[in-house]
Amino acid sequence: QAQLVESGGGLVQAGGSLRLSCADSGGTFSSLVMGWFRQAPGKERVFVAAIGLLDHNTDYADSVKGRFTISRDNRKNTVYLQMNSLKQEDTAVYHCAATRRGYILGRMKSTSHWDAWGQGTLVTVSS
Repeated sequence: QAQLVESGGGLVQAGGSLRLSCADSGGTFSSLVMGWFRQAPGKERVFVAAIGLLDHNTDYADSVKGRFTISRDNRKNTVYLQMNSLKQEDTAVYHCAATRRGYILGRMKSTSHWDAWGQGTLVTVSS
């Protein structure tokens, strides 16, 4: 079972950058598809990005394409989310997720596709 811990959130001005990290201590990281979701206050948790077992399989929400980059380091059991050109509407709690159900376009946008979740890290973008 994946055990996920996020870090790297904080307060940043619009136009700035942050890099989130998510470390897995469950021992099976290299066999997991990894993803990021976010949840703004009073709203549902929504898909941000996903990465397959290999770096070249990635998928993004339309709202973050061209600004965010997901990557993984299987030696460090860590997945990253590099966020550039941040906007106020990016303000949310960002959650890391893991799944053994595979890298499946479309299905990965649903929270039900994911087996494990981190507690989240807060990203606040100010004007």
